[in-house]
Amino acid sequence: MAERAYHHGDLRRALLARAESTLRDGGGAERLSLRELARQVGVSHGAPRRHFPDRQALLEALAQTGFERLSEQLRAALERAPHDDGRAGEGFEDRLAATAAAYVRFAIRDAALLELMFASKHGERSGEVAEAAERTFSVVLELIRQGQAEGALEAGDPERVGLMLLATVQGIASLANSGMVAADQLDGLVASAIARFLRGSRAG
Repeated sequence: MAERAYHHGDLRRALLARAESTLRDGGGAERLSLRELARQVGVSHGAPRRHFPDRQALLEALAQTGFERLSEQLRAALERAPHDDGRAGEGFEDRLAATAAAYVRFAIRDAALLELMFASKHGERSGEVAEAAERTFSVVLELIRQGQAEGALEAGDPERVGLMLLATVQGIASLANSGMVAADQLDGLVASAIARFLRGSRAG
């Protein structure tokens, strides 16, 4: 197969896109290899090493780009949600539900990638991945602090509240991925879960 001509950076993006597609199709991170990805995108088996010196570097880059995309999707959902607060706490539930729904959609569509992201965050060479993860979850922490300031959430450590929220939405995504929740039930389930979460952590 003739090697395709790639401009600078194009091969890296192509390899990451193909790796994501493999994960999404159920291939699993353990089946990713630089040689196979090179074959799939039509370059020599040594070409990927211009961007990824080894397989672990590919996995870390994949995790980092996953966190970056998740961050973008969370912020986009937050910006689209209602922000017209007529009184303290007004609209916060909608903002929180929109952000939670965006996370659930990502966790369902890219379950294998999300698993890789969390695993890479704690890996031996996790510096850039951990930083990307921190930027991603800062979106949630900012939102939680807003809720606390508005009186919609109890005071206390925002990270603890964030972990409780993550456990809630990750549970919904896991149920959906196992086939226990139909696609047309997701929005209602997320909205109900957020309403219950807020009632359980209401200030005062």
